Amino acid sequence: MPTTTPEHPLDNPQTDPFEIARQAARQIAERTGVARHDIALTLGSGWAKAADLIGETTATIPAAEILGFSAPALSGHVGTLRSVLLPSGKRALVIGARTHYYEGHGVRRVVHSVRTAAAAGATTMILTNGAGGIRESWTPGQPVLISDHINLTADSPLEGATFVDLTDLYSERLRAIARRVDPSLDEGVYCQFRGPHYETPAEVRMARTIGGHIVGMSTALEAIAARQAGMEVLGMSLITNLAAGIQTTPLSHAEVLEAGQAAEPVISALLARIVAKL
Repeated sequence: MPTTTPEHPLDNPQTDPFEIARQAARQIAERTGVARHDIALTLGSGWAKAADLIGETTATIPAAEILGFSAPALSGHVGTLRSVLLPSGKRALVIGARTHYYEGHGVRRVVHSVRTAAAAGATTMILTNGAGGIRESWTPGQPVLISDHINLTADSPLEGATFVDLTDLYSERLRAIARRVDPSLDEGVYCQFRGPHYETPAEVRMARTIGGHIVGMSTALEAIAARQAGMEVLGMSLITNLAAGIQTTPLSHAEVLEAGQAAEPVISALLARIVAKL
């Protein structure tokens, strides 16, 4: 007999995505033996080694074994959930399985990790990514803080008449902590495009014109969901390349991975120092 693929629980519009997140959080608590996590980190391209530096990993779970999660579709993401004991005694949930909007699974699945982290108790959400830089003064391998975003996906994780204030979405308090750790950190406005294609030079000029400094394919939708859940958000981008039309050579995912690998030890150590101050 032919087999059918089970419906993903978040694909049914009748299901409550927050209940799915609560169930996933309970599974994480059971698998890790940790009742509550305080901080959550989504580690994008180039940031993965931070998980080894922030504290002692006490449990590692394949993300696909937790309700609502899928194996990552992108090289550079490890596909696990890790419970880390920080030197402060706090607990961090490290998310190495990001569902990108361009995978076509819908926004609920994109933000499920954030909602699960909130249901697990986390009040701080750290979102990282690898992205293209619009400022000519930036160089590949440079980390920058996200000060705000422009959501160019024409979508939102909020459903129905749900109104959430995004004025201080990327917390000034957390950015100030990061700058105390590294005063050289620059910051800019992140533009999330739908992807998976890279932006055209004209689209990059548009992003610059409307106030953008960083272009990428993640983070903004997750940040909105984190704010809806009452979390404080810190966003950081690794500039893996200059954006189309600014960089003179063709863009490639191999270039992104190469820049991430080269910068990983430095930016991961930086993120670990920031986490230690939270």
